[in-house]
Amino acid sequence: MKLSTKGRYGLRAMIDLARYSEKEPVSIGSVAARQEISERYLEQLVALLKKAGLVKSIRGASGGYVLAKKPSEISVGDILRALEGSLEPVKCAAFDTTTGEGCMASDGCVTKYVWQKINDSINDTVNQIMLDELIRESKSINDTVNQIMLDELIQESKSINPDGECENPKCSQ
Repeated sequence: MKLSTKGRYGLRAMIDLARYSEKEPVSIGSVAARQEISERYLEQLVALLKKAGLVKSIRGASGGYVLAKKPSEISVGDILRALEGSLEPVKCAAFDTTTGEGCMASDGCVTKYVWQKINDSINDTVNQIMLDELIRESKSINDTVNQIMLDELIQESKSINPDGECENPKCSQ
């Protein structure tokens, strides 16, 4: 199974929205800028997420978008299915209960059990990962990046000698 940009970008946008809309609605423009996603494409994704009841819009001058549910109530599966549709990598007619029609070879088909296990595994996995987990992970990564940047600044400041003069030749320019 390969997810399209709808699923990949939409999941990034939902994490961003969850992180930044805790205090006030977030504009599509700000999410698009942070995630480097086209605003027009993001509008299409947000429309799908809104239709699925995962996002709601707030009108007005300070309007924008917020989550329609708590991050702990939104699974990655909810997001991906809203954007991609079914996540099944194989649509086996032997398991199609909606049409009542089965595959002609389903009685003797052994591979249908393989496809069903794969389908179940994918759904179980994405349904167990909740948006709040991804938010915590995102914040942890940002904290690590910020610490690395701080360490680099500290190292750079050590190039200034105790007299307050910079040892870097560019300082005198």
